[in-house]
Amino acid sequence: MARPKSSQHELRRDQILDAAAQCFAQRSYPAASMNDIAAAVGTSKARLYHYYESKEAILFDLLERYTQRLLSLIGQVEATAQRRNMDDRAALHELVRTFLAEYEHSATRHIALLHGAAFLNDTQREQILDRQRDIVSAVTRFLRRAYPRRLNPGNQAAITMMLFGMINWTFTWLRPGGPMSYAAFAEEVIAMLERGLIGPFNNA
Repeated sequence: MARPKSSQHELRRDQILDAAAQCFAQRSYPAASMNDIAAAVGTSKARLYHYYESKEAILFDLLERYTQRLLSLIGQVEATAQRRNMDDRAALHELVRTFLAEYEHSATRHIALLHGAAFLNDTQREQILDRQRDIVSAVTRFLRRAYPRRLNPGNQAAITMMLFGMINWTFTWLRPGGPMSYAAFAEEVIAMLERGLIGPFNNA
């Protein structure tokens, strides 16, 4: 029977994924090599193969864990909203804050998700795309509950992607320690949703 992996083994995997995400973000996935990742971790390429059989395996594990993390955050917000008896609009606002708090610390993983899935094999890519669809569907549910009179089958996809458009590319311009924090930007996004989805109609 195979010996279970130790916590140290998983910690080392996390370190590899951190380094790989940084390499993919800086160099792009095609340009980054196993040698680059090994050097960033501070190990040998031979040792790196002890944990992952290929660069593609690293990318898949990185994206699999990150999309699972985003789904987990959605579940946490839903549980928090229920526990605190939040109304639907407050729950959406909490989701925006939670996503941006995550993005502040996972920019390189987010870059890999946006640009890297195309380099996976068909089965792996479809699994990651399914996760992304689940994330989009969940956010759509939050929006629909928050603004039931504003969203309808004809516009809900566009409005959902409008929200993702506001927050998903923050890594290109919003910097930790910069003139605007991620937390402050979350409040701007929430204010934009309120003004844009309720302001002109007054009957959200």
